Amino acid sequence: MNDLPFRFGVVAGQAPDAASWTGLACRAESLGYATLLVPDTIATLSPFTAAAVAATVTTTLRVGTYVVSAPYRTPETVAWETATLHTLTGGRFELGLGAGRPAAEQDAAALGVRFGTPSQRIERIARTIDAVKNVRVLVAAAGTKLLRLAARKADTVAIGVPPHHPEEQVAAKLDELYELAGDRYDELELSMNLAVAGGEPPGRLLGRFGRTGSGILTGTADEMADVLRRRRDRLGISYVTVNAACLDAFAPVVERLAGT
Repeated sequence: MNDLPFRFGVVAGQAPDAASWTGLACRAESLGYATLLVPDTIATLSPFTAAAVAATVTTTLRVGTYVVSAPYRTPETVAWETATLHTLTGGRFELGLGAGRPAAEQDAAALGVRFGTPSQRIERIARTIDAVKNVRVLVAAAGTKLLRLAARKADTVAIGVPPHHPEEQVAAKLDELYELAGDRYDELELSMNLAVAGGEPPGRLLGRFGRTGSGILTGTADEMADVLRRRRDRLGISYVTVNAACLDAFAPVVERLAGT
């Protein structure tokens, strides 16, 4: 069973200006978050550029992608961007990769690139991982083929279960990953994202994602911390990312658990 110390990340992709974005990065660092991660959609900031800017105003915060959509760039382009950020951040860049969220096909069309079949996208992720050097690689996975790839090549596996799905479905995916990874399973850092978190989450988030599910965590700081400890004990999940809208509300949990 994975028994790594807790670390926490913030997933953010929008800001009205540079001051707001750099302020968010500094705030995340000051609250003890380990990473600031940027999604890869045409409705959000360009992930590599946004990560670079966040790194310039922080010193310990790691920056990364959550997650680069495989169809949008060649493996060589991703390796180039990754090597540059690895150098200019002093090794603080982490690459997250995925096969494309449900709306990614429309984004690919808008970008003028071919989306490809699931198998083609997974093969591109494999080639991308092989092309990059010296960085931690996270793979967001749900299906068996991508879980198999993550089991072989990733440092971190983010379980791609929708927020409203129950914890039992996360457990089922991890059971499958365990079978696929074999002896390598204990080397993997396991991660999941919280779309909603805090004592009184914003109503718009509750309206969008619902009030119950594995990706929705509410209650007092102690109650939320207890849930995450139990999940780590039961499932091995030690890397928890959270929607940036919940950055401050979730900070007391980060204070209690980060590094423990």
